[in-house]
Amino acid sequence: MPLLEPKPRALRPGTERRPAPDRVPELQHKGAPRLLREELSELLGPEKVLWKISDLVRYASDASPYRFVPRIVVVAEDIDDISAVLSYARGKGREVVFRAAGTSLNGQAQGEDVLVDVRRHWAGVEVLDDGARARVRPGTTVVRANAALARYGRVLGPDPASAVACTIGGVVANNASGMTAGTTRNSYRTVASLTFVLPSGTVVDTGGPAADEELTHAEPRLCEGLLALKAEIEADPELTARIRAKYAIKNTNGYRLDAFLDGDTPVRILRGLMVGSQGTFGFISEVVFDTLPLDRQVSTALLFFPSLPAAAAAVPRFTEAGALAVELMDGNTLRASVRVRGTPADWAELPRATAALLVEFRAADAAALEAYERAAGAVLEDLDLVTPVASVASTGNAFTRDPGVIAGFWAARRAFVTAVGGSRPSGTTLITEDFAVPPARLAEACAELLELQSRHGFDAAVAGHAAHGNLHFLLAFDAADPTDVERYAAFMDEFCKLTVERFDGSLKAEHATGRNIAPFLELEWGPRATEMMWRVKQLIDPDGVLAPRIVLDRDPQAHLRGLKTIPRVEAVADPCIECGFCEPTCPSGDLTTTPRQRIVLRREMMRQSDGSPVEASLLEAYGYDAVDTCAGDSTCALACPVGIDTGALMKEFRHERHSASEERAAAMAARHFRAVEASARLALGAADRVGDRVLESVTGLARRAVRPDLVPEWLPEIPGAAARRLPASDRPAATAVYYPACVNRIFGGPRGRPGLSLPEAVVALAARAGKPVWIPDDVAGTCCATIWHSKGYERGNTVMANRIVEAAWGWTAGGRLPLVVDASSCALGIAREVVPYLTADNRELHAELTVLDSPVWAAEELLPRLRVRRRVGSAVVHPTCSMRHLGDEDRLTALARACAEEVVVPDDAGCCAFAGDRGMLHPELTASATAREAAEVTARSFDAHLSANRMCEIGMDRATGRSYESVLIALERATRP
Repeated sequence: MPLLEPKPRALRPGTERRPAPDRVPELQHKGAPRLLREELSELLGPEKVLWKISDLVRYASDASPYRFVPRIVVVAEDIDDISAVLSYARGKGREVVFRAAGTSLNGQAQGEDVLVDVRRHWAGVEVLDDGARARVRPGTTVVRANAALARYGRVLGPDPASAVACTIGGVVANNASGMTAGTTRNSYRTVASLTFVLPSGTVVDTGGPAADEELTHAEPRLCEGLLALKAEIEADPELTARIRAKYAIKNTNGYRLDAFLDGDTPVRILRGLMVGSQGTFGFISEVVFDTLPLDRQVSTALLFFPSLPAAAAAVPRFTEAGALAVELMDGNTLRASVRVRGTPADWAELPRATAALLVEFRAADAAALEAYERAAGAVLEDLDLVTPVASVASTGNAFTRDPGVIAGFWAARRAFVTAVGGSRPSGTTLITEDFAVPPARLAEACAELLELQSRHGFDAAVAGHAAHGNLHFLLAFDAADPTDVERYAAFMDEFCKLTVERFDGSLKAEHATGRNIAPFLELEWGPRATEMMWRVKQLIDPDGVLAPRIVLDRDPQAHLRGLKTIPRVEAVADPCIECGFCEPTCPSGDLTTTPRQRIVLRREMMRQSDGSPVEASLLEAYGYDAVDTCAGDSTCALACPVGIDTGALMKEFRHERHSASEERAAAMAARHFRAVEASARLALGAADRVGDRVLESVTGLARRAVRPDLVPEWLPEIPGAAARRLPASDRPAATAVYYPACVNRIFGGPRGRPGLSLPEAVVALAARAGKPVWIPDDVAGTCCATIWHSKGYERGNTVMANRIVEAAWGWTAGGRLPLVVDASSCALGIAREVVPYLTADNRELHAELTVLDSPVWAAEELLPRLRVRRRVGSAVVHPTCSMRHLGDEDRLTALARACAEEVVVPDDAGCCAFAGDRGMLHPELTASATAREAAEVTARSFDAHLSANRMCEIGMDRATGRSYESVLIALERATRP
């Protein structure tokens, strides 16, 4: 037992709580049943089986209002694993649900028995036929697939608002569409072929030349049954007409019965049925899409109307003018959107009735776009638009081609669920409904919806793909209050009848049936078509293994079962609606937990009674799974539309676990950092003489004796010591103050690689460009404070934050010169992260400082004045997470282009999770975080590997086996006379 083992109970939530009706029962505190765990571990290997109660709880929630705790979780690596699980489930009478991104809004990613994670090992994109097609694995996000296609001027048809997080498997399984897909660009229309595993274990590749022959041989009963159902449907003119009519508008409710009309062989019928089957027919292991042109000419407007029906009435005019997207947002949506970065604050003051249309035209060339804009101008002349707020008028009521403005419009629209959800009353559960009516009746449907909501006491937010008659609305209610649940149930009964009987609409336009519409399936489709769906399910999955109760459920109250309570947690995390947008960017997502899961686990603690066995088990795992292995990079806050910073919360938890003596020691280290810095440099120098193996052994022993989260592990990639003296510089001639970060004062360049150090390169570059810099004589002993901030040492953080600001004020002559910082994380630390820890006087000093990340300064001040004399052939760059926060990744690539003929930013580039020294405290974190980026980097050779943060460079060295260096060192070589 380490001497300084942190106490799990230090992370206990407050004791003022009430046990929730949906809390995990105390008997489950030990996790999965022992026999189930042992059987699956023997079948698949123990590393693929997650069984602790903390594992089960973190997989129990998705973006929906439902919550079901699985009995066990399997992390499948390949098709063999999938087949083995399905065979096991058939033999044991168990149920299986597949889960990828968990962005489902209707509970399709939740299971009550065996839950199979098909995200972690299932990512990958292969571009085919010069971009005309793409082969995509199911764990790949839509954004990642489109990034690969963009180089070819192509794009996928489906474009859901959750594209940054949702994965292809879920998109196809739910037939998700989005802003522009409508009924012609969705998965059903653009999937060329599928590879999937049936519940029987049979693998089907619908693109194979002998696919029907092979399926007939393997599954003769299935093939006969599919053809018999096809003949029966085609022999029923009324049913055939009903099926065709239902898909004239967007519809994902139930199974795609038109697959029997569109497919002429069993394999082709199955291909159509699998799209939108919501994981109930099989596992989709690969998708080949027919891609679409990426029209790069874009013109967009955000138009404001006095009411929702008025905005809806204008939709057909823009559709006729050729708009690809016409998105509707009501006043509640607009006001909630002020939580989204970049949205005008004045939107919070918009009148309640105000609504807006986001209208976008896309074209292949400028001439075609101009024609669209002329048509749109003619429409605008006849509309009664409003500009109730000055800033709205200045940003929204004219068509623009400015990419930044357009991105801001879409950020507000895509954040609909998260922004509105984040504004809901604390403790309430969020329901997202999604329906479609004939587009010509959209205005009428809006008016009816508003009246219905008001009658049931809801003030819902409304948005949607108006061009396609598709609306979404959000309702918030207390799932722990039976009266509130009854109110929701009454609303749903009346809403479904209204949609079907008044408009013959679809109850699920693009989010798929799921759990909340399953009881209303027959209401929409009628008994004949619904019976046909039950027969299809029985034919394909006769043992009922896959996802029961997700599409078909005869219980009229099924949509009220499993509603999750949302206990109040820490203020920074309380707005979370568990949407999962944060997960793709999280460095620890494939190792321990994601930001969403950290919050989900916290909420389960709050559901428990104080001191329950379940709470104790969760707390025991939380320290490592959530707190220790959080990189603290806060990129989750960038991915979250409402900016929830789970990294900041984990730093608070680190602080809570510190003892008073640890806090004092950290503060002492800050006060005496000059000696700490010198000692570290001496230790690195001695390391060159002692050797890596000895140091690995010594640090390993210390980590076991003290605590892994306090003692760094020695890594062979750690460079030697930096020179004790910094290069000479002249203060009177300086145009900027150059602040070498402490990591660059301690660590030198890669061992065995000669050349200038980073400080030497920066000073030389500045002089060469005629923009000399000055390095203060007393930089030793100062730091950006990130060392303490990232570990949650508040006293040490406060000491150093105030010291660096006071020093920088003096160095820069009261802010008259910019402070150039040569490590991006340190630039971020001084520019932003120190502020909460400053005294009032020092905050005033800080406000006068200009802190520049060195790539920004070099790109803007030096590069235009330098002559590039030589370039290497190729360079790969690693943008750091700090650059993402600072918004200066483009400067890194600009500098790299001066150094290399070809510059590549990996599609899977993300936070390396080295995070100062966290990569030495938990090397497994960096290994996991960098795996995909490293695979891209090592798939080919590059002449240079560039970044702008020494510790991140060390992390990437370790991940790739390649030698990374600062882009400023490369720039110095490229411009050296």
